[in-house]
Amino acid sequence: MRKSILNFSINTAMTLCMSAIIGIGFLIKYTLVSGRERWLKYGNNVELYLFNMDRHQWGNIHLVLGYILIGLLVVHIFLHWKIVSGLYKKLIKEPFIKKTIAICFATICALLILIPLFIKPEIKNIKNINKQI
Repeated sequence: MRKSILNFSINTAMTLCMSAIIGIGFLIKYTLVSGRERWLKYGNNVELYLFNMDRHQWGNIHLVLGYILIGLLVVHIFLHWKIVSGLYKKLIKEPFIKKTIAICFATICALLILIPLFIKPEIKNIKNINKQI
């Protein structure tokens, strides 16, 4: 397969994944609303479904699409690595600054990816929801 066709295919798949992730995120946030919002909107605690799936099942699809997007992004970066590194070398001439920026960027990216795996959530007891409404 020619590189241009492969790039186009990967970019198309990435765009579709991103669009689906955004759309499902909006679906979960604004249509298949969570507990308290359901009470306020529908007057009682009901379950909301779209295509026979609730918000948690849509959340699983959202997550799987995110994993697929990560894989496509890694392939995309791999295929364009020469362009990225060439442009980086052209934009930043000083070796020390180049290395410092690269290390800072890699560290920030690693922290953004890994911190959610190690933090502990805040735990609060749930009071009677009827008294809050």
